[in-house]
Amino acid sequence: MKAVIGLGNPGIKYADTRHNVGFMLLDRIAGNEDVQYSKGFKGKFAEIRHQNRKIILLKPYTFMNLSGQSVAELINYYKVPLEDMLVIHDDMDIALGRLRFREKGSAGGHNGIKSIIQELGTQEFWRLKIGVGRPQKERDVVSHVLSGFDRESREVLSETLEKARKAVFLWLEGKEAEAMQNYNS
Repeated sequence: MKAVIGLGNPGIKYADTRHNVGFMLLDRIAGNEDVQYSKGFKGKFAEIRHQNRKIILLKPYTFMNLSGQSVAELINYYKVPLEDMLVIHDDMDIALGRLRFREKGSAGGHNGIKSIIQELGTQEFWRLKIGVGRPQKERDVVSHVLSGFDRESREVLSETLEKARKAVFLWLEGKEAEAMQNYNS
């Protein structure tokens, strides 16, 4: 069993924001698998099968800064080894349209990752970072990640999410090196 966790904030207000690219990617994965989410683990989760293996998809609904509470509940309940957990999140240090797979690492200033590291007591888990770029000089970080995408950026984001979906399925198949080689920008 593997777990794929997409970070974001619940509610219509945040649905199309930069901070919610993790949710957006899970919806793309679940949409292709035609599954429904259920409530649980302080969020919404779904089970899919890929190559005869159960995959749990999780959207923490604790808001970004407390994502670790939801993740820890799911991981402890299903006894998912941390090497079989992938967390998908936005990253301002990566340009829009770019992806980066990492096997482990610090939170890099991302509060959702910080919360997960705190709850799990380790930095040793896979991440797929989706670039959302830095804010313009006159805009603060919070306003940037909680804002939506313009038309041109939406097109780039759609292409990026499709690449990310393919990368996730490579990861699910145990082809981490191939995913990193093909999709790390």
